[in-house]
Amino acid sequence: MIQIAEGKVAESEESKPGVIIDYDQEGNILRIEILNASKHSDSPHFIDYELIA
Repeated sequence: MIQIAEGKVAESEESKPGVIIDYDQEGNILRIEILNASKHSDSPHFIDYELIA
């Protein structure tokens, strides 16, 4: 799960099989969950990310 922001989930959507996006009341993304993510990666314990301003 990737937490984007704090808040109460108003709606969840499975955008692709196994990818669930949670939204707040205003439609902002709160978190993204990838089911069985380790099965779709060669390096399940490695996290690489980049912050873009």
